Order: sequence, then C-alpha cells, then structure tokens
Amino acid sequence: MDSRVGEPVDFVAIGHVTIDETASGQRPGGAAYYAALTAHRLGLRTGLLTSLGPDVPPGALPADVHVANVASDRSTVFALEEGDRGGRRLRLLSRAADIEAEHLPDGWDDATLVMLCPVINEVDPALVAGIPDASVGVLAQGFLRERGAGGVIGSARWEDAGLVLPHAQLVVVSSEDIEGMEKTALEWFQRVPLGAVTHGRRGATLFVNGDRYAVEPDPAHEVDATGAGDVFGTALLLEYYRAGNPWDAAAAAACCAAASVEAQGAAGIPDRAALGARLAAYQRRISG
Repeated sequence: MDSRVGEPVDFVAIGHVTIDETASGQRPGGAAYYAALTAHRLGLRTGLLTSLGPDVPPGALPADVHVANVASDRSTVFALEEGDRGGRRLRLLSRAADIEAEHLPDGWDDATLVMLCPVINEVDPALVAGIPDASVGVLAQGFLRERGAGGVIGSARWEDAGLVLPHAQLVVVSSEDIEGMEKTALEWFQRVPLGAVTHGRRGATLFVNGDRYAVEPDPAHEVDATGAGDVFGTALLLEYYRAGNPWDAAAAAACCAAASVEAQGAAGIPDRAALGARLAAYQRRISG
C-alpha cells in the first residue's frame, strides 16, 4: 500500500492506522490517522508511515496522503466497548507490525514536522534520532498503554521517555492518560518547549517551557469525540511552527478539536478556511 513515497512531504505521522470496531460498525482510526488527516486538511503535503494488513477498509485515506506501509499480515484492530463504570473500554484484537527507524522512507527525514502517534507501543523510540532537523511532536497515549487479560488495554509507564523527550518540541497527553502519574507528566513538560494536557470539553492545559496556562474550550455540539485529542495536538504543532506563538497555536488547536467532534470519525476536521472562521469567532468571544 505504498503510495507516492518518493515525493517530498512537509509533515509525517508515524503510527498504526487502526480498524475500530464500534457499535455502528468498523471504521478507520488511530492517532496517526487523525494526525495525518488534520495536517492534510490544513494544507500540508502529508506522509503517513504506518503498518496495515490486507484487512484495512478501501479508501480509508485520501489518495493524496502519501502512505508508506510496513507489510503486515494483519492490521491493528480495537474493539471499542462500554466500560463497567461508563466511558469507553478498548480491547486489542490484533496488532500490526512494529515501525522501526529503518522504515522511514528516503527523503522523509527532511520533513519539517513529524508527529509520533503510537497506539500500542509500535513506534521505535529511536526513530526520532534519525530526523534531527524536524520539529517533532509526540501524541504519547500509545506509549502509556499495555495489553492486559483478554486484550483489555490498561495504563503503563512510559519506559522510553528518556529516548524521545530530548528530540521533542511538543508532548500531548490527555488527563485520562496520566491519571495517577501526574507528577511524572509534569517532569516531561519541564523537558520540552511545549506540552499540553487535554481535558475534553473542559479545554486543555498548555505548558510553555514548563509554565502552565489554561486553554479555554471552544463550545461544540458533540457528536463523536474520538480522535479530538489527536486533532488538538496536531493543530498545536502545526500552528506553533507556522506562527511561533504558543498561546495563539493553542487557541487554534482548541477550535480545530471542537470542529472535529461535531461529526462522526474524522469527517469534522476543518480545512484552513473553516478553522480560520471558527478561530476568529473564538477570539472575539474570549476577548469579551
């Protein structure tokens, strides 16, 4: 499933595109999927380094997202189920191949922006050392997961943080990802220029050189919140690189994530014009 891999790209998402089994049927998912689509819709030439099997639904990605696939006999499949206390529970049904440093296509190490997007520890932490000139973001959720009994996904320590953080411009986690390990997460944010903890409809906390700031949410009519944190993190990386102002970048990220929850799956991720209009309204509201 390699697609135009030889062409230059601005942004590379690295991680498994998943097949998510939901009550309404199968659909593509995973942090790399949402990151790639966000960058693509915001106008960047986008590459996706992933591992998929022949079971991936056809047409899961736009034809003009450049895909480099690590061959696997199966894709990563998650069952999304209702938890015992409400909320969502994930069960891992199958897992695609690991993504190693050697799998990065020639020329993609020249990309300006790279986002590590693991879902189940599939991304080699050493990969970041091979892209020294890129601004690297990390959607760290997949480094904080482990497979338990029956495939149920639980939380884990990020054992390889020390290999990744020295190369990272940005680290993004959700408050659920770091429950019980908040002190450790604060230490991560002291080691990177920019960090964020997302809180769903309550907005986010932005860390700039270790100092924290509240990010107001953009009100949304929520239809499907899947991937919203990945959209937020990707927009934050892109907008910070584009304009250099972390607070303005966080505002744009909040608006991008809010738009994304107003439709099923990735359908709500805005393009550049729609994001600009939403951001202008957000800024007027925030300024009073």
